[in-house]
Amino acid sequence: MKTHKETSPERSKRIQTRVKAFLVVIVGAAAAYSSTVLATPPSGLTNTPLARGTNTSDGTIPLQFGTDIAMAQITVVPGGSSGWHSHPGGAIVVVKSGSLTVYQSVGSQCSTVTYGAGQAFIERPGELDDVFNTGTVPYVLLVTFPRVPQGDSPRTDEPNPGTCGF
Repeated sequence: MKTHKETSPERSKRIQTRVKAFLVVIVGAAAAYSSTVLATPPSGLTNTPLARGTNTSDGTIPLQFGTDIAMAQITVVPGGSSGWHSHPGGAIVVVKSGSLTVYQSVGSQCSTVTYGAGQAFIERPGELDDVFNTGTVPYVLLVTFPRVPQGDSPRTDEPNPGTCGF
């Protein structure tokens, strides 16, 4: 029986391949860890899903066929916040009660807008913001999330961009 003796270049190539595979695993794990650890979770927030459905129409509102549309009621206690987040398909928000302040990060700038009961606003897809309850009563939002990838979350937790001073 003949055996194959590994030459030095073959062994070196095999080791390089293993090292590269190991590095790919390490980099992937680090990316997953940092996005989870660096994300700013909500505080004092209750998200109550109301409905979810898959778009199967050819209506005139520009929604991608096959994406989901989700609806939720979001309540945040005084002093609570949404945490930095974005929405893959954006959000259409109606303030049912209370008031809130939206901190939005755009490039290296921070903007703030306060909304109260009876007002509505839009969060564009991928827009990065953190929403605080600076009032004395819980705020309640009714939110529609269009164009959510089927089966995915309508919300993406994001790390603090550092543009708003907190």
